[in-house]
Amino acid sequence: MSYIHQSSAWPALSWDEGAIAPLLADVRHRQGRLFGRMEGLGLAARSEAMLKILTEDVLKTSEIEGEILDRDQVRSSLARRLGLEIGALVAADRHVDGVVEMMLDATQNSAKSLTEDRLFGWHAALFPTGWSGMHRVAVGRWRDDGSGPMQVVSGTVGRERVHYEAPAARRVPVEMAAFLTWFNGPSDIDPVLKSGLAHLWFVTIHPFEDGNGRIARAIADMQLARSEGSTKRFYSMSAQIRTERRAYYEILEATQRGQGDVTAWLTWFLSCLGRAIDGADHLFTAVLRKARFWQQHAAAPLNLRQRDMLNRLLDGFEGHLTTSKWAKIQRCSSDTGLRDVSDLVERGLLAKAASGGRSTHYVLAEF
Repeated sequence: MSYIHQSSAWPALSWDEGAIAPLLADVRHRQGRLFGRMEGLGLAARSEAMLKILTEDVLKTSEIEGEILDRDQVRSSLARRLGLEIGALVAADRHVDGVVEMMLDATQNSAKSLTEDRLFGWHAALFPTGWSGMHRVAVGRWRDDGSGPMQVVSGTVGRERVHYEAPAARRVPVEMAAFLTWFNGPSDIDPVLKSGLAHLWFVTIHPFEDGNGRIARAIADMQLARSEGSTKRFYSMSAQIRTERRAYYEILEATQRGQGDVTAWLTWFLSCLGRAIDGADHLFTAVLRKARFWQQHAAAPLNLRQRDMLNRLLDGFEGHLTTSKWAKIQRCSSDTGLRDVSDLVERGLLAKAASGGRSTHYVLAEF
């Protein structure tokens, strides 16, 4: 089986400009329209929108690799680093902080050069203990082939399927030097296209023992931030890739088994990016709804527990809100939880859910 990096043309990738141009123009239009809408929001609403998007980005880039992070830890870690006031913060473990640090460095410092040392720092941040699950990881350095060639494999032991085999480890330093020179250098390629190409090129080299997918997506986000000339993030490519995870891996495999024509990959990447931007419309609506709610109830004499739980409901609380769940989340007595809820019902901010059932639960009142 031959792979793209074994082609005589590598790494000079090619694509059909005619097929790509309409998709690229459409994505560029959507980018501009979204940023225009978001800039029309007040500062607080923009900050809220960005915190939501970055939280999804960090959660979903890890989820693609099968890692589930704690949402509250991610949100708190981001808020601390961005200097945002979100009420009660929770402590985040080193692994969560590491993913957050990488993603923020990529997007908040996108104008800085991407260097070998910077990539090593990202890799070390992803694996602060030197372990990935039950496996020790060679942290902050390029991989070697001590345990065999770097392969992307699925299936059970004895029935494995090899989806991709990366270049030999001895090639990695030279391959990465060429990639970094291209990524940091001037180019006549549209910056959005360069994001898709960078993602593919990096993950094809697969320079690390683990974490290549997350770093590839951070590099793509870094280039998208450059394309927009902004540190603000109002859509999540990783969240959309998570939704389309199967298609993502299928197009990667097909492209990496090719000879260097990446038209199909760029077509998928731009289409996925367009859908990610469209998905931000839901965010825009939710942020406006939350802002409208607090404008209406700015003077309401609410305690911190009530404000926190109302914000959770406005942010899309999962499951049913009961008084016992309120008490557990807020670490208060059942009686205190019941008083908090009853007070909000009397004020017309909460309502009993019409569905009834074994346990009474509450929803936001219509506003």
